[in-house]
Amino acid sequence: MNLNVKLSFILVLALAIFSSSCVSKKKFDLLQLELNTANEDLGKCGESLSDYMNRLSACEQEKARMMQEIRSTQDNLRLREEQIADLREQVADMRTQRDKQLSQLEDLTTLSQSASDNIKETLSQLETKDKYIQLLQAAKTRADSINLALAVNLKSVLSQGIEDEDVEVKVDKTVVFVNLSDKMLYTSGSYTITPRANEVLGKIAQIVQSRPDLEVMIEGYTDNQPINTNCINDNWDLSVLRATSVARALQENHGIDPNRLIAAGRGEYNALATNDTAEGRATNRRTRIIILPKLDQFYDLLNPNEVPK
Repeated sequence: MNLNVKLSFILVLALAIFSSSCVSKKKFDLLQLELNTANEDLGKCGESLSDYMNRLSACEQEKARMMQEIRSTQDNLRLREEQIADLREQVADMRTQRDKQLSQLEDLTTLSQSASDNIKETLSQLETKDKYIQLLQAAKTRADSINLALAVNLKSVLSQGIEDEDVEVKVDKTVVFVNLSDKMLYTSGSYTITPRANEVLGKIAQIVQSRPDLEVMIEGYTDNQPINTNCINDNWDLSVLRATSVARALQENHGIDPNRLIAAGRGEYNALATNDTAEGRATNRRTRIIILPKLDQFYDLLNPNEVPK
């Protein structure tokens, strides 16, 4: 009985062991399968990770390229803005130059108020004389046209390389005149013409040579400071000598017909400014070159036969 029990126990135990051994193998196989599956998934994940890393690298390169393009675009934008600012400055400067030229033209074409008033009064008195009124109007228009063209030409020729403070061109009633400072024309305290003065006189002579119907009057002016030397008695003498020096230079150096030249000294009189200051005295020490029609040319302007029909 005990033996049978023992054999049964051993048999049951063997079955249990065998049964237990079989279950572990199945679990092992299952776990092995899961492990293989996990390894395959891990391999796929690694491939995906590598692909994503490659994409990330490509995106970073693209980002760097786009940032470079942005910087280049910003640099181009700054350059364009600078060019636009420069163009605006050029436009502003051109407008300033245009306004200045318009102002100069207005100065040349504007008659003094007193001259305009005198002309209006004369025309008013002659209302009943239509033909004579037409004559005066035609003469004035012609004279104004001649003077305007002459003044514009002088300003254009004299504007190159000459300081404005040394040369002044004006239209006064029926004549055009040029004021020249003494510091440009003469050596200090004398009537000797400077090389620079000859350059300026040469430019004036170009215009005078082109208009043989005009005469040239040279007027010398001084300040009121007394002068007395071996050659010069007073300011009358100095003003005359300076005027004749200019006339002689126009004749001998620039070929102007002396029959068209008139030299006159005005001394310290007809001053433009006070002689109490250095600046005023400098203004008064001047030489005026007056360009005016010959008398016969002036009377031709009043010829009744020239009245517009």
